[in-house]
Amino acid sequence: MLRAAGRRFLRLGLEHRAPTAAVAARGYHERVVDHYDNPRNVGSFDKNDPTVGTGLVGAPACGDVMKLQIKVDDATGKIVDACFKTFGCGSAIASSSVATEWVKGKHMEEVLSIKNTEIAKHLSLPPVKLHCSMLAEDAIKAAVKDYEAKKAKLTAGNAETTQTEKVASA
Repeated sequence: MLRAAGRRFLRLGLEHRAPTAAVAARGYHERVVDHYDNPRNVGSFDKNDPTVGTGLVGAPACGDVMKLQIKVDDATGKIVDACFKTFGCGSAIASSSVATEWVKGKHMEEVLSIKNTEIAKHLSLPPVKLHCSMLAEDAIKAAVKDYEAKKAKLTAGNAETTQTEKVASA
């Protein structure tokens, strides 16, 4: 009789937990789940390509690491493509995915105005996951900074070459 009662108790405990698991699955907004299940623009570009800017950021507190890359059309200054690789939670992956979608087709100055609060609001992130949207904003800024540094280095290299050619021809 004690065994039968124990089995019933254990079965009730399992049955009671199943709805909780279903509720936990619904804890994230459907946009987070969508971007987690079907992430957009996953991949990477050649980091040595002068038209590619790479932003690599991380949050030591939670272990999330995000690499976001942008490919820029030098003539127009527009971002023609973007991709990411993220090691982290579903919110970090979703934030990266949204960030790559939002930067495509925009000018460099425009993407710098994308704020983490906009990403968090779009994904309906809970307060404990706001650091994920902050990482996405930081990754965008780091990618733009990297692209601009490459462009400046390339411009300086071209100017130096031109100067050397002038001296050699004189």
